This record gives sequence, structure tokens and C-alpha cells, in this order.
Amino acid sequence: MDAAPAAAPTPTDAPPEGSAPPAQAEGSAAQAAPSRYESQKRRDWNTFLQYLRNHKPPLTLARCSGAHVIEFLKYLDQFGKTKVHISGCPYFGHPNPPAPCACPLKQAWGSLDALIGRLRAAFEENGGRPESNPFATRAVRIYLREVRETQAKARGIPYEKKKRKRTTTTISSAVTTATVSTVTSTSSNNPTNGAGVSVPSDVPTATPPNVTTATTSV
Repeated sequence: MDAAPAAAPTPTDAPPEGSAPPAQAEGSAAQAAPSRYESQKRRDWNTFLQYLRNHKPPLTLARCSGAHVIEFLKYLDQFGKTKVHISGCPYFGHPNPPAPCACPLKQAWGSLDALIGRLRAAFEENGGRPESNPFATRAVRIYLREVRETQAKARGIPYEKKKRKRTTTTISSAVTTATVSTVTSTSSNNPTNGAGVSVPSDVPTATPPNVTTATTSV
């Protein structure tokens, strides 16, 4: 009786039946799990649309202006967690007050600035035109700058870009220049050997040792 034919070997890299190819699986996973930035941007956008619906009178996105965006930012202050001291507070300008006070909590400037960036991108992604973007108006930029300056004074934290310290570089350059000048001056006052290397004048020149040749008579 003839033996049954052996089954054809299955390639080890072939995907199992009913499963999607690796490229499609990766694409599906990327679509199913958006990045943290995209998720936050979607939540911020839905929150703003809900704010427009609850506005009195209700507002549509087409009628939204920079003034309405500023109202939205002020509305968010009630959910803030950053202590902003008023001018009459004894801890005004103190970065780390030693005791609590009755000053209000507001949204930090950095949080508002990042929020406006996400909403500005979401507006255009949802069909809005860049020239009519209410989140990119001059009034919103001025408001954010005022919030930054106010919080910097109230909390004693300057919002300035860190400048590179050039003191170390200047000192190093000065030391290098002085060293080069010293070497140049020493080289000009000292003779040089055959290889062009400076030899100090106070160092005695080595004399070759006397070699005595012995003559052997035959």
C-alpha cells in the first residue's frame, strides 16, 4: 500500500488564516489608539463646542470670535489650580508663600497657551478657514501675554527664555588667548632647533658623549 503524500510545509512567516497582514494590523492599531495629544485635542474641542451650546444666547461656530474665545478662557479659570496672588496680598510676588491665603485659583498661563494651540489646530481640521480662525486672533494673543505677565508678577516667577551663560566661554577664551601670547613671546626670545621647536635659553644644550675608539694591533 502506497504511503500518503506528505503535507506541504507551511512558511513560518505566513500569517494565520483569518488574520490581517502585519501592515494592516499596525494601521488598525494606530487608528484605534490615537496619541495623547490627539485625544486631548478632541476633548478640548468637544468642551468648547459644549460651551458654545450652553452660551446665553447660544452661539454657533461660524459666529464665534476672538472675544468669545477670551470669555471661554476666563470661564475655565474656575477650574484652575494655580494660586495667583492679588496686589494687596502680603505674598504678592512670592514664589513659595509660607502660609495659605485667600487669593483665587486660576488656570496657569502655560496651560492656556497649550489649550489655544490645540483648539487652533482643531478648528482648521474641522473645516475652518485659517483666515477666520478665532483662536489665532490678535486679541487672544494679547490676552495670553497679559495673563503671562500678571502671573509672573503675582507669583514671582519670570516667564523668560533661559539665556545661555557666556561667562565661562569668555573666561576660557581669555585664558586661551593669554596662553597663546605667552607661548608666542617665549618662542620669539628662544632659539629653535632643527625641527623648528623652541628651546629655552636657560636649558643647557646636551653635548654628545665622548666616544673613544680602541685600536687593536694585529
